[in-house]
Amino acid sequence: MSAIKKFQVTFDCAEPERLARFWCEVLGYVVPPPPEGFATWDGYRRSQPPEQRDSWFACIDPSGVGPRLYFQRVPEGKAAKNRVHLDVRVGTGLVGKERLAALEAECARLVPLGAVHVQTLYDGNDSCIPMLDIEGNEFCID
Repeated sequence: MSAIKKFQVTFDCAEPERLARFWCEVLGYVVPPPPEGFATWDGYRRSQPPEQRDSWFACIDPSGVGPRLYFQRVPEGKAAKNRVHLDVRVGTGLVGKERLAALEAECARLVPLGAVHVQTLYDGNDSCIPMLDIEGNEFCID
């Protein structure tokens, strides 16, 4: 049996730090400490060649359980639907109107952060709310 591997989820994006900070708010993640030898992230950025500044950013689960999220700047914009997306699980164990209310409350919290509510899917028992992050990447609240 092979060992379970740690992994990170990587996002191609236009503004890595801005998108990382959005996902920190969504997931309760935090910005990790700056690289060794630097007191601040600003100090680290100033040490980089101009073309590498702001080319990436990351955020982590403060409990150490969830994967690291890594955001890298790419020159091209988003061109099609994501093949992989995050599901933000806020309704686990809930059903019906109670589940829908939990999902709608989370949607209401995320819209002022810049998320876009695409639609609410509800069949009387199960529900899901597809959304877009601040760069148009799809994710779901479920």
